[in-house]
Amino acid sequence: MGKIRVLIVDDAVVVRRMLTEVLSSDPALEVVGAAANGRIALSKIPQVNPDIVTLDIEMPEMDGLQTLAAIRKTHPLLPVIMFSTETQRGAAATLDALRLGANDYVTKPANVGSIAEGIQRLRDQLIPKVKLFCGRSGSLEIRGYTPQPVRTSCSTPTERVRPAGQRVEVLAIGVSTGGPNALAKLLPALPADFPIPVVIVQHMPPVFTRLLSERLAAQSAIDVVEGTAGDALQAGKAWLAPGDFHMVVTKDPRGPRIRLNQGPPENSCRPAVDVLFRSVAEVYGPTALAVVLTGMGQDGLRGCECIREAGGQVLAQDEASSVVWGMPGFVARAGLADKVLPLDQVAADILNRVRKGRMIDQGWKIPCS
Repeated sequence: MGKIRVLIVDDAVVVRRMLTEVLSSDPALEVVGAAANGRIALSKIPQVNPDIVTLDIEMPEMDGLQTLAAIRKTHPLLPVIMFSTETQRGAAATLDALRLGANDYVTKPANVGSIAEGIQRLRDQLIPKVKLFCGRSGSLEIRGYTPQPVRTSCSTPTERVRPAGQRVEVLAIGVSTGGPNALAKLLPALPADFPIPVVIVQHMPPVFTRLLSERLAAQSAIDVVEGTAGDALQAGKAWLAPGDFHMVVTKDPRGPRIRLNQGPPENSCRPAVDVLFRSVAEVYGPTALAVVLTGMGQDGLRGCECIREAGGQVLAQDEASSVVWGMPGFVARAGLADKVLPLDQVAADILNRVRKGRMIDQGWKIPCS
């Protein structure tokens, strides 16, 4: 099997050199070209025939968004990873790029102690994604691999019983790669009178999560906000964990509330889905409903096990509709999902479960389905 061929597109000479050094350090990768702007990149693609493109967002003459749109017209299946800054402008452009068809993004090293540390951070972020989108990942994104169920210590273990029309009091969502677009399909499908709160972890850095919550709020009937410490959970509202903070749900005499912390990353993530899901299992027990959507890695697996042990329910997105069937794949293959569904069926299933529990509480009979 030949090396993965990478085309680097960035207007900064120093960045092109850094990316070349990072990518060339892996024997499975080969940098076959570099371009200083989008126009040059478009002319080079047929010449060097890359397997994947890394694309800077801010460039002169033809920027990353314009270049991405042009690539998608001529090479709709060519993987593109955006290279962005952790600024409001960079975050906004990255969200636009994901909507336009970018496969994923990485952020330029910032607030690191040394150049070497920044390069290592970039290497850790970029190389796995390049391999993943070129079909060379050694992780569970590969079809056919069956993991062993992972046993964890959870706060409220109980024997799992699934009564018909089990009541649901909270919806917890975990998502990563492909998440902004997945959430943009799921959340707008929930009605304004959605009778329970929603808590979400989307793997993203600071600034990105705030802008994402604002965009989702503009598209949805329910309110969507970035999580703030002390917020009281209420029906018909969603909280998105802020970048670089774990978000948890805690018990309070006045009702469940949001708390934030900067504890150690889990699964190399902060915020982490496992952290949120464990707290949801502890506070809500059998009335919790967890949903794991598209994403790289296995964050959410242990949290789902805690929710199952507490008697709650779990849904996972299916492989065909996922950008990356990592997170939901781990959950499905471990036997933790009550259902594995295409993305366009997840909202309807959530609403069905929420409504059935309330109808039974009111003494209504539920027809078989």
